[in-house]
Amino acid sequence: MIPTLEWTDQGVRFLDQTKLPMEEVYVNTTSYGEVATVIRDMIVRGAPAIGVSGAMGMALGIDRSNAINVAELSLEVNVMADALAKTRPTAVNLFWGIERIRSLYTRLVAEQSPHLSEADKLKTIKAAIVTEAKTMYDEDIAACKTMGQFGADLLPRKGTVLTHCNAGALATCGYGSALGVIRAAVERGFEIDVLADETRPFLQGARLTAWELMKDGIQTSVLCDNMSGSLMRQGRIQAVIVGADRIAANGDVANKIGTYTVAVLAREHGIPFYVAAPWSTIDINTPTGEEIPIEQRDPREVTHSNGKQMTPDGVGIENPAFDVTPAKYVTSIITERGLLKAPYGKSIAAMDAVGALQADAVHA
Repeated sequence: MIPTLEWTDQGVRFLDQTKLPMEEVYVNTTSYGEVATVIRDMIVRGAPAIGVSGAMGMALGIDRSNAINVAELSLEVNVMADALAKTRPTAVNLFWGIERIRSLYTRLVAEQSPHLSEADKLKTIKAAIVTEAKTMYDEDIAACKTMGQFGADLLPRKGTVLTHCNAGALATCGYGSALGVIRAAVERGFEIDVLADETRPFLQGARLTAWELMKDGIQTSVLCDNMSGSLMRQGRIQAVIVGADRIAANGDVANKIGTYTVAVLAREHGIPFYVAAPWSTIDINTPTGEEIPIEQRDPREVTHSNGKQMTPDGVGIENPAFDVTPAKYVTSIITERGLLKAPYGKSIAAMDAVGALQADAVHA
């Protein structure tokens, strides 16, 4: 399993994805500010991974705080949360991870006995917060493996699957959402080869998806982003599977720029289009894809490649990091809770209600 990120005694350790595939370099962070930089600069990326990274950034900041009492630490916690939340706006998992830690912190503060010293209160709170961040890491891996089991049988027993961007081990804590489904299918003996869109301009498909699937021995070919329609027309693609950075309550899916194009082409050619994402990617509070904020990134990602300028000086640049695929183009959404089908507004609401009941039972 690829160690995308991990909690260590020295800090939170990240595989630097900006250096792949040519170098495997790790970055160690010792403060929440350094974790924020790692997220913002895409040293770690992928919605599930940055969700857990946000939680670990919070835990790292709390654990290493020099606050002398709970009141002082509480002020710092809000500063940490704001700094981490400002790094990337589209992936809802980031805000989920931050809020899960902040909510636990608030509950822990309320539960502390007034008879304890401030030092003992801080020690108890810090230990519980670090444990929660580690638990979220384990939960992500388990969720991805469960998604793989739910989704594997949707893929062809023998055929070619197209994926866009990277929704693999590198986008999670080590197994993958969309690529986790592919891994599970291969483990069942399915004869699958993968086509990975290069995914301009950051080349997550060419650099990351190809790298990790080759490590697993899964047959993989990289294609330019404008090739998929032609290959679909030739009958060379039997299914498409992608991840997601935010899924609205109606099933609209925000994912890496170019996903919408692939989805429309898949519909035109009668090819199933699947989305695999943990439940934390579903944003019940966002009604449709129209309300999902789309991150605009540095124009230099488009104007330059490997440090070399590729466009004329002064030309206008558009660099949205994501687009939104309407729910009508999605064949099924694969989560660790099960498969979602259209109408997604109803199926998401029903599964959310079941999850809420289960959570209440656990805390009862």
